[in-house]
Amino acid sequence: RRKEIPQMPSCSATTALISLGFLLLLVCGLWLLVTIFWLQAPSNSVPHRAPPPRGSPGTGGGDGGRALPEPQACGVVPEAWRFDCYPERGVVVTRELCEARNCCFIPASSFSAPGRNGVPWCFYPPGFPSYSLVSVKATELGQTGTLVKTVKTYYPKDILTLHLELLYETDHRLRVRITDPSESRFEVPIAVPKATEKASSPAYSVELSNEPFGIIVKRTSTGAVLLNTTVAPLFYCDQFLQLSSSLSSQYIYGLGEHRSSFLHDIHWNTLTMWARDVPPTELTNLYGAHPFYLAMEEGGTGTAHGFFLLNSNAMDVALQPGPAITWRTIGGILDFYVFLGPDPASVIGQYLEVVGYPTMPVYWALGYHLCRWGYGSSNATWDVVKNMRNYGIPQDVQWNDIDYMDRSLDFTFDPATFSTLPDMVKDLHSHGQRYVMMLDPGISSIQPEGEYWPYDEGLRRGVFINHTDGSTLIGKVWPGLTAFPDFSDDVTHEWWYDNLKRFHDKVPFDGLWIDMNEPSSFVDGSTVGCPDTELENPPYTPGILGGLLRAKTLCASAVQKTSSHYNMHSLYGLLEAKASAWSRMLGKRAFVISRSTFPSQGQYSGHWLGDNRSHWKDMYTSIAGMLTFNLLGVPLVGADVCGFSEQTEEELCVRWTQLGAFYPFTRNHNAIDQKPQDPPAFSPLARSAMKQSLLLRYSLFPLLYTLFHRAHTHGHTVARPLLFEFPKDVRTYGIDRQFLWGKSLMVTPVLDPGVDFVVGYFPQGLWYDYYTGDSIRSKGEELRLKAPLEHINLHLREGAVIPTQRPNTTLFVSSGQPLHLVSSLSEDGSAGGELFWDDGETSDTLETDQYAHIVFTVVKNTMTSEVLHDHVEASYITVETASFYGVKVEPTRVTVNSQDAAFTYRANQVRLGVRSQRLSVL
Repeated sequence: RRKEIPQMPSCSATTALISLGFLLLLVCGLWLLVTIFWLQAPSNSVPHRAPPPRGSPGTGGGDGGRALPEPQACGVVPEAWRFDCYPERGVVVTRELCEARNCCFIPASSFSAPGRNGVPWCFYPPGFPSYSLVSVKATELGQTGTLVKTVKTYYPKDILTLHLELLYETDHRLRVRITDPSESRFEVPIAVPKATEKASSPAYSVELSNEPFGIIVKRTSTGAVLLNTTVAPLFYCDQFLQLSSSLSSQYIYGLGEHRSSFLHDIHWNTLTMWARDVPPTELTNLYGAHPFYLAMEEGGTGTAHGFFLLNSNAMDVALQPGPAITWRTIGGILDFYVFLGPDPASVIGQYLEVVGYPTMPVYWALGYHLCRWGYGSSNATWDVVKNMRNYGIPQDVQWNDIDYMDRSLDFTFDPATFSTLPDMVKDLHSHGQRYVMMLDPGISSIQPEGEYWPYDEGLRRGVFINHTDGSTLIGKVWPGLTAFPDFSDDVTHEWWYDNLKRFHDKVPFDGLWIDMNEPSSFVDGSTVGCPDTELENPPYTPGILGGLLRAKTLCASAVQKTSSHYNMHSLYGLLEAKASAWSRMLGKRAFVISRSTFPSQGQYSGHWLGDNRSHWKDMYTSIAGMLTFNLLGVPLVGADVCGFSEQTEEELCVRWTQLGAFYPFTRNHNAIDQKPQDPPAFSPLARSAMKQSLLLRYSLFPLLYTLFHRAHTHGHTVARPLLFEFPKDVRTYGIDRQFLWGKSLMVTPVLDPGVDFVVGYFPQGLWYDYYTGDSIRSKGEELRLKAPLEHINLHLREGAVIPTQRPNTTLFVSSGQPLHLVSSLSEDGSAGGELFWDDGETSDTLETDQYAHIVFTVVKNTMTSEVLHDHVEASYITVETASFYGVKVEPTRVTVNSQDAAFTYRANQVRLGVRSQRLSVL
């Protein structure tokens, strides 16, 4: 045949090549289209639905994890549900690195924002080896089981057999513990309740997946899945524990301490927890560690639940848009709780039942505090106090930063520049004011022997943290070379108390400000470095600032009485606060403000949000910080008003003072070498605006004090996000430019420069302008409000009665003034409120019945007060005036205990004077 067409060989070859080319082009084009569709479509098609539980490897054999995953298996995993198989920071993950871990490698279709991890290119395939549940049995409190794994992971020291314990502790609290049955591991040394019987009617159901092992927790009333750990493999190595779960929605809160919006971004957002001294910065581990989140569930039903991992080791918490979450911790055990709510406030109450309700603050803690680093002398400090008095500006507490100390040595004061400090404190006390001093944990180790009792006595008692060889670990802080007390040791608590008492005999301070207690050091680890061990260089290091566990803190291998610093680091601030709760010295409530915090912190101290900057953004983000710490059980919280570092501006300071007047803890504080920013330092107009906002706070003291009573006894929030009161209104879920005090007083501050208005969201219902009583009937909408420089917008929700007082320059004076009751009537004319009152400073007044509790009710044009608990304190309370917002028709008569009383009426409002506890409006 070739002879029949000898003249066309080249044409035939060309045709064949062209045909083959077209075929290859078609195949490539189809492959490209399919790839593009596959890369882009899944994340959009299933944004909020978990994939079905992962199946096990087909063979189930011991080498199931050795074979590379099939491309088809990798291709079915939607982007939103890719769980990172190579989470190490600072590594360019290649196909070779990924496949060495037997994971899928597919470049993502989109890139993440700077600083975010983004869609992982290396992720677990379906069937990646995990644990199997090989046995389970019922117990008196729930269930126990055995987990077994046959394939080791790519991290060393896998623990192949685990013990599972499910504890149905209450109807709304489930506890899960996964431990090593062959060897004890570190557990967080905080007291938690021990259940004695199994929940009788739990609001949750628990399903166990055998192969692979997983836990699925559902809300029984709705069937909503609250926890599903089958979505990714469980890791349990000596220094790498990983647990992933689906989330019920994108609405996640808590997970402190980080600078962010109140509502967390779940788009590939990794939050690292390891206490660190660093000014508030986005995407950075900050001063405290709180592995707890609150989740609002889908559907606008208002239901919520919470999750708490009781673990103090360094960890990453990775959020992804599945929505899903991954916990990666490098030590301890997996010990977690699920709280069923069902509303957000109930979730927080259930969480605090575990970690402890916050302490009841001493009354003056709720006044205005003034501080700065760099007063330079006690006389200069004293002058500021006198200036505040001269202008009639409220102030309860004066503070000093580290410059009051002699050469930055704890438990000293400079004999030259602060020689009059004892006299200043005496003067403060004579005016009903208080004094708070700073203490750092670092104790100077270089003073001549016999000249510095804190170090000499500390060495004698053996209170300092040591190296592994038994020598004292020496770091460097403000006084130079320093040793660090081991607050996990009760002996250290006694030594600390003795130091406090010795100094109090010289300077009778009233409260403590414990700073630098992450703990912070100016050198990494110690002055002689740290040993090259697995504790210092673990197989996996979470994304901590500095990249090393010892960065600007102590060696992870350092020895404390309870355990290594590797385990105890993030507990340091909590344990120092516990040692500093020195109420036994005076028999009164202690006042402690701590920078570093951990779950249960609220039992011992409050918190300030750290070394912020004098920026408008810092003022805005302080609201999210304040709300988050109220969720975390630390309601006594606030930011440095006007900003700590950099020079503030007058307008910013006025607006920040207005906002700060509604922080539960309010303190103006700034840095050395900055201009003064106390109220008298500004123009008459600004000074007047600041004074008015502080007087406003003082007038609301009875309300604020009662809210703290509720926090102390029931775990309620003081500063409260709107979503807590309006959980079915999804528009409130992301609001962090407004907040509530309690359930009724809404605060809408100005957070932007150069404006005389502010836009606020009003949930559906009837609201009243706090100052005028003018009503707003909202359908759930944003409204533009006038906000001249001297004004902060406050609105009362319908149905409230709030107690107020005539303000004065100290709470000691203000708290003795008669009450003015403000009632905001509902459509049906009803309202209610309460007042808790005691002497403001005695410890345990609730437990010893030394308090008064009064409830106010308005029904059918009649106000009554009922004394639920009587005490001599109640005899000091008188009601002088009352206002009623929402009275639609002018009354013809007002009676007090059946006697006619004078009153005034203007549109919508009745105001009258009274001298009793029972009011009638006809």
